[in-house]
Amino acid sequence: MNKYWLTISALALIASANAQQGTSLTEKDYERAESFLSYGTGKYIDHGAVQPNWIDANTFWYSTKAGAGEQTYLVDAVKKTKTLTTEYKSAGGGAQNFRRGGRGEVISPDGKKSVLIKDYNLFVKDIASGKLTQLTTDGIKDYGYATDNAGWKHSGGAIVRWSPDSKKVATFQQDQRNSSDMYLVSTNVGAPKLEAWKYPLPGDKAIATIRRVVIDVENPKVVSLNIPADPHRGTLSDDISSSGTFDDIDWKADGTEVAFVSTSRDHKNEKFRIANALTGEVREVFEETVKTQFESGQGTINWRYLPASKEIIWYSERDNWGHLYLYNSLTGKVKNQITKGDFVITRLIKVDEKTRTLYFIANGREKGNPYFGHFYKIGFDGKNLVSLTPEDGNHIVSLSPSENYFIDSYSKPDVPPVTLMRSLDGKLIVNLEKTDVSRLIATGWKAPTPVTVKAHDGTTDIYGLIFTPTKMDASKKYPVIDYIYPGPQGGSVGSWAFSASRGDNQALAELGFIVVVIEGTSNPDRSKSFHDMSYGNMAENTLPDQITAIKQLALKYPIDTNKVGIWGHSGGGFATATAMFKYPDFFKVGISESGNHDNRNYEDDWGERYNGLVENSNYEAQANQNYAKNLKGKLMLVHGLMDDNVPPSNTLLVVEALEKANKSFDLVLFPNSAHGYGLYSPYMMRRRWDYFVKNLLGLEPPKDYLMKGPTR
Repeated sequence: MNKYWLTISALALIASANAQQGTSLTEKDYERAESFLSYGTGKYIDHGAVQPNWIDANTFWYSTKAGAGEQTYLVDAVKKTKTLTTEYKSAGGGAQNFRRGGRGEVISPDGKKSVLIKDYNLFVKDIASGKLTQLTTDGIKDYGYATDNAGWKHSGGAIVRWSPDSKKVATFQQDQRNSSDMYLVSTNVGAPKLEAWKYPLPGDKAIATIRRVVIDVENPKVVSLNIPADPHRGTLSDDISSSGTFDDIDWKADGTEVAFVSTSRDHKNEKFRIANALTGEVREVFEETVKTQFESGQGTINWRYLPASKEIIWYSERDNWGHLYLYNSLTGKVKNQITKGDFVITRLIKVDEKTRTLYFIANGREKGNPYFGHFYKIGFDGKNLVSLTPEDGNHIVSLSPSENYFIDSYSKPDVPPVTLMRSLDGKLIVNLEKTDVSRLIATGWKAPTPVTVKAHDGTTDIYGLIFTPTKMDASKKYPVIDYIYPGPQGGSVGSWAFSASRGDNQALAELGFIVVVIEGTSNPDRSKSFHDMSYGNMAENTLPDQITAIKQLALKYPIDTNKVGIWGHSGGGFATATAMFKYPDFFKVGISESGNHDNRNYEDDWGERYNGLVENSNYEAQANQNYAKNLKGKLMLVHGLMDDNVPPSNTLLVVEALEKANKSFDLVLFPNSAHGYGLYSPYMMRRRWDYFVKNLLGLEPPKDYLMKGPTR
């Protein structure tokens, strides 16, 4: 072979290498992207979140990272001091609003007793001696006491609410004897293991119900409340123990009365009731009926029974905003509306009956982002509304054990937190920490950019975040990836507080994408009409908002609207498949993880709450498998085959429909995984990156990249 051919061969190899470099991403590209995940960014943040470890009612210590070291401080609220100390080490946590012992036990307020479930019945345990005393005797399978195993819940813990005097518990006997069963089968060598449990579906004749009881634990006696069994429903969400204890219960201090709220199957009717804990007699106080679905707050239940003054604090959206009302508990009549205006109460923090003052978190009262929460106080009479957190941003507040002080951490998605302590009248006590991200910025990190656009109606403001590559090429446009969680009980953004890493949004951006996260209409934390925009049609999935938002953002950012991808998990998986089937000319690549594609195959409460009862809503028209034939782009479906939240049949219905329609698609299954993928989550993330890199970016990913994880 002569020199000429050697030269030609060498040039060909160089050309091939250059071409390969331009058509693929390397392992180093993925390593850099991975460095933007939480375990890559967290180590560079100093003076971050303050986790108070309370020593007494007004004194606590906390530790904070400072460079390579750690500093521990002792804070005395009364003396208004913050002192560097070496006496304490970083451990422990804040106070909880209920007490749970081991093995699902619930500890009494005085700490001397606990309640637990054994053989479908309730027992009380003397903690000092360990002696067990049986409280109920008629509990049987599928009709047990204090159980929390309906639908997607499988807890063995007892669901009870202790009376303040530690002498009684309010609980229930849960009847699911006629509820339909759900089945899952394990994957293993040898005979598979069958998982079977009660999992009612929308439209089922029988769902789980609760027979309410009060139990005297000192002289064991069961008192049945003289009302029919209630549906297994709560005012806050689809489970009667969403807050970790028996929800919608409020005891009188002496244990003689218990107030509670009964929720109808479709969440449209709420009955406020007060029971005599000694006789079981129930008095109907008032009821509220809504056209769509009632909720008692965002993330917490906001009603309170005030027996001393014979009053009730009640939460309602009757004037289109979530507000507090004062009721007379004897007459059931409204005495006055406490809060009023175009803002929403999210969390009632404290009720001071002596000064007749309420303390609460509300969104949207201040100018700017309506999702930022601020802390306020107001009189029972609706007068003297005062903001206790004047700084711009989203405020996360926790009270001291004495409830005379509060710790306030405020931030924005692009502004790190400042944490301080104030007295309950809003006066500054001590500055605690100002989060320092200078070391993080030095690595090349940058915060996402908050954005505001118009919803699909052209008038409503909607909000979101945009993640762009830290190193952008001014001469090119970038494919866009839409991360979606449509709610309707939550949204894509989640917390509007600062977070250095929000999932893998920035990591994906580093691979060559622009990532958008848009909070669409029909999500909570704003007006009732905003939240109800897609009531009865969850298949809308905020997608018209997502599309119009991306088009608007493309006018300002270098977004290639011909290369739009979308992905999400659970409700986001449902939305992703809907996007690919109903808007196939806009969304080109989608990854649908663990989606509830047909809400007739998801637990009863979810659909019946946000769509209404089956007889009143067209569930068939919302089912994704009916539109699978419209697929044009690249779609990956993902599910865990032991998913006890969203059963895998939801995805398999879509798989079958795609096969019937002769459509090509990709499928990733996790044989023994539940709704989340556990140890396989890094694998799924890598597959997600690969799929978008190959099909949306048009490049080859590094083969079988192994996520390094937090130990790197």
